[in-house]
Amino acid sequence: RALLAVSLNLMALLFSTTAFITTHWCEGTQRVPKPSCGKEKKTNCLNYSGNETANETNQNVVHYSWETGDDRFLFRYFHTGIWYSCEENINAAGEKCRSFIDLAPASEKGKTIQSRLLPIVQITSVLFLDILQCQGKHYFLSTQGPTCVLWLSVVSEVLYIMLLVVGFSLMCLELFHSSSVIDGLKLNAFAAVFTVLSGLLGMVAHMMYTQVFQVTVSLGPEDWRPHSWDYGWSFCLAWGSFTCCMAASVTTLNSYTKTVIEFR
Repeated sequence: RALLAVSLNLMALLFSTTAFITTHWCEGTQRVPKPSCGKEKKTNCLNYSGNETANETNQNVVHYSWETGDDRFLFRYFHTGIWYSCEENINAAGEKCRSFIDLAPASEKGKTIQSRLLPIVQITSVLFLDILQCQGKHYFLSTQGPTCVLWLSVVSEVLYIMLLVVGFSLMCLELFHSSSVIDGLKLNAFAAVFTVLSGLLGMVAHMMYTQVFQVTVSLGPEDWRPHSWDYGWSFCLAWGSFTCCMAASVTTLNSYTKTVIEFR
């Protein structure tokens, strides 16, 4: 059981670290206008009057395109993580990325944001001493709620990974360097506590990021709002890490309880 707990903790650590540094928490398509055709752009573009040369050389001439409705738009792929949101570059090969924090909704929509984030704020306040203050006032009640919650999600993810490392280290010590039953029980108990705490932090962090992303989808910049989206493989890894973490904590507590019963 000790070896199983160590293996589960290691899987949780690898999954959480991978999810934290990747940008596939959410992915989908964005509906954007087609660019004008040019010398380097021949497909998925608007060809005005069928004359590319005139279109480029004479800017004062009125040009027409026969494409109407949805034909004037294309759907580009995007994927978003905790740090960056990357979009397919429709004018060239590759992708272009921008900070996800910069995509936070406008400040004038703070009331709507506050109501959407209230459940997550309540959960977070219990774990973080009920109050987080920024510049002398309750930052969650200000109009910069999503940005602060996003940063709180980042901090929670970092603490989650750090506590996983601590729990993994204690489990390894208990497995390989425990000199007595009492020392092993102490290490086992501390490893279980740290692993449970890390799991709770990870759960709250994932929930906060999901809520912030949903708010950004509704109230974010017009040129970024997705046409359709779904959760990506990084999101699955994050919750898989949480599952492995809680399984490791249950296994460790089970091993601790069994050892105490046998020792008595």
